[in-house]
Amino acid sequence: MKMLNKSIPTKQELMKSDRQIATVIDLNKCMGCQSCTVACKNLWTERDDAHHMRWMSVATAPGALYPRDFEKKGGGYDKSGNPQPGDLPSLVDCGDAFTFNHQEVFNEGNAQNRKLEPTSALGGSPEWGYNWDEDQGKGEWPNPYFFYLPRKCNHCSHPACVDACSRNAIYKREDGVVLIDQDKCEGHRHCVAACPYKMVFFNPAKEKSEKCIECFPRLDKGIATACNRQCPGRTRAMGFLDDENSLVHKLVEKYKVAIPLHPEYGTSPNVFYVPPMSPWAFDSDDELTDKMRIPDSVLESYFGKEVHKALAILLAEREKKKSGGDSALMDLLISRKWQDRFAEFTNHPV
Repeated sequence: MKMLNKSIPTKQELMKSDRQIATVIDLNKCMGCQSCTVACKNLWTERDDAHHMRWMSVATAPGALYPRDFEKKGGGYDKSGNPQPGDLPSLVDCGDAFTFNHQEVFNEGNAQNRKLEPTSALGGSPEWGYNWDEDQGKGEWPNPYFFYLPRKCNHCSHPACVDACSRNAIYKREDGVVLIDQDKCEGHRHCVAACPYKMVFFNPAKEKSEKCIECFPRLDKGIATACNRQCPGRTRAMGFLDDENSLVHKLVEKYKVAIPLHPEYGTSPNVFYVPPMSPWAFDSDDELTDKMRIPDSVLESYFGKEVHKALAILLAEREKKKSGGDSALMDLLISRKWQDRFAEFTNHPV
C-alpha cells in the first residue's frame, strides 16, 4: 500500500491569516481596577495548575510590570528580522501562587493575635508577587507620575512563538488569533523564551505551554472577549483591522493615535494603546507648566518615536473640544454607547 505523506506546513503558512482581530486600550481611561484580569482568570486560569498565570494583567508603569522584568528577558526579532535569544520567566516572575494561613486565623480562635500571612508556592515568605509595586511609579515631588498598563497576548502578525515552536504546535486562525495545539505541544518552552512580551506560560503540571486564546469560543458567537467586555471604564475597543467601520480601524489606521507596545521587538503586535496624557508638571516655583509630567523619554521607551505624533494629535483634538469645537476623534474616544466599541462582537454572553 502506498503511504500518503502529510505535508508539513511552513512557518509562513502557520502565521498566515485572512483577517486580523485587534484590541485598542485607551491608557487615559484605565484606572487599574483589575476587572479585566479577574474576568479572564475566572474564565480561563482559575485552576490549580494555572494559579500563577495571568493571561490578562494590569501593572503600574514605569515598573517591573508583568511578568516581572519581561523587557529584560529577550526574544522577538532584531532589526534584520533575525530571532533573538530569550530567557524563561520563573514562577515568581509570573506572580507566584500564594497560599494563606486562613485556617489558623479564622478557624482556630487566633483572630485577635494572628494575621493573614502569604506563603510562596516555593515555600517561605514571598519575594515578589503580582502588582508588588502597584502605584509606585517614578518622579520626584511635586511631579510624581505613573500610568496603568494592561497587557495580554498580542496575537502578533509575525509571532515569534510560532517561529520558535519545534513541533509546529502554534498557529494563527483565519481571524488572526494565535493558538497552541495542546495535542502537539510537548512543553519544550521555546515559545516561552521567544515571546518578547512573555505572554506564553508554562504549565508545570501538564508540561504544556498555555496562553491567551482571545476567548475564541466567544468570538465565534459574535461576543467580545471577557477582558474587553468586562471593562467598566470603556477603555477597550476590538474588531478587525480591515473593518473601516470599526473603532479599532479608526484609531489605528485613520487617526493613528493607537500604537503598539515595544514595536522594536519586531513581532507586529495587534494590541494597540492610546498613550497617556499625564497631568501638567509644576516648575521650581510651584507654577503649572505646559509640559506633561511623564517624560517624553519614558513614553518613547514603551511606544517608540511614534508616540510623539500620537500625543500631538490627541492634545490638539482635546484643545479643540475644550474650546467648544467639534472633534470626531474625541467623540470616538468618549464612546457614549458601549456597542460602538466592539464592532460586530456585541452579542451578550448569557
